[in-house]
Parts: sequence; structure tokens; C-alpha cells
Amino acid sequence: MISTSNITSTSTKNISLVNTACMACTNEHCLIKKNLKSPVVSEFTKQRKQIRCKKGQQFIMEGAPVTGLFFLLHGKVKVLRTGLHGKEQIVRFAKEGEIIGHRGFGTKETYSISAVAIEDCILCYFSIENIQELLRVEPIFTYDFMLFYANELNKSEDKVKSLSQMTVRERVIDTLLYVNRKFGRKSSFISILLSRREYADYAGTTEEQVIRVLSALKKEKLITTKGKRIGIVDISLLQKEISEHNFYLDS
Repeated sequence: MISTSNITSTSTKNISLVNTACMACTNEHCLIKKNLKSPVVSEFTKQRKQIRCKKGQQFIMEGAPVTGLFFLLHGKVKVLRTGLHGKEQIVRFAKEGEIIGHRGFGTKETYSISAVAIEDCILCYFSIENIQELLRVEPIFTYDFMLFYANELNKSEDKVKSLSQMTVRERVIDTLLYVNRKFGRKSSFISILLSRREYADYAGTTEEQVIRVLSALKKEKLITTKGKRIGIVDISLLQKEISEHNFYLDS
């Protein structure tokens, strides 16, 4: 895990500081970027610390003390938590412009999730003290932050309800559609390269069951595969199969 107490150390292995101005950031959906017109928010960005995180590197550890929030400037991340019998469950994937670590922000003293880079990432880090001060003095940012949390809560509750009613096949289909919506496609295949184990950890099933479902979907000509890569041949048919579960829950 990246220790935020050492986040400014240029000697930390596989971590280096970068200097990217918020004004030049292309992540228009980032809460910081959206509020840059505010002099308070603009001044706040001077407290930003930016780090590089290598593929496979964990930068938040479940149970570790909450120190701040991470905004994903570039790259892709998986967010996990420990379930029954120590089994890891991927609760979501994150892409550019999204916040990581907010589930531990507020009254909690420890992070309830872990976060691991799926590919090389650049992260913008703000300490919890800086974030709390900004929320106290900038009402527009506070309002946007409140809406963000409300939306996250709604998606989380809807997902729990739907997954409890889905079959294994439906959960795998839901996962494929979610990852496709989240990251898009490149050359007819979902742009992100995930292992079958990662699909299983998000769908709440086993790797063997995911392999069986993918094999069936391929025989039905609903998907195509090339190594670990998966391409969706007919999105509408997959959507129809789980339409009663409101698959448009997350993006």
C-alpha cells in the first residue's frame, strides 16, 4: 500500500511525483475540475499531491487509517472489500475523473475498501483535513459533493437488490454490460483487459462459473473472445435478458 505519510518522497519505489495543473486536466466530470471557477477551490488545489502508481500496486488498504481522498487523473482502478471467509469482492471499477476512498470519508476512522491499480495510474491526493476545510467554506462544492454521495448510495442499494435476485448467468451478463459501459470498446472488444477471476469477483460468483457462462454466451454468438479479451456481439439481446433487473444501474 502507498503510505500517504510518505507520499511526497521521490525515493519511494515505483512511485514518483508528477506535476499536472488542474486547469489543464481533461477530466471534466471531476468534482474539483467542475468547481475550479471558485477562487476557494482554485486555492485548494495548491494542496494537491500527485503520485504515479504501477499496475497491480495497492494504494488503499482495507482497515488502514483514513488519510484522504484520491482522484483518478489517469488509468483504471478496481475497488475491493473483504467478504465472507476472506473472499475478495470487487465493488466497482474506477476510471479517469472518479473519486476513490470516499467510502471511508466522514465519521469512519478506517477505509472500508482496498484499491488496486489495474494499469499504470496517476492519482491526485488531498488530505482529509484539506477536504473537510474546503467543504466548510465552499457551499457549491459541498452541494456537488452531497449529490455525488446520494448518487453513490442509490447505485449501491439498487445493485444489492438486483444482484440478490439474479441468477449466475444474469450476474455475469450484468458485469459484462457494466464493464462495457464503463470503459467502452476498442477494435470490437471491451477496452479494459480483465481476468476471469476479476469478472467473477465483481459478479459475486466463481471463476469456473464465469468461464462456463462465457462459453455458453460464445456458443450463442452473443459474445466473442480473443485470449482474455471479450467482445459483445449483440448488446441489445444481453440487455433484454436482464432488463427486469434495471441493468442501467452503474457507469
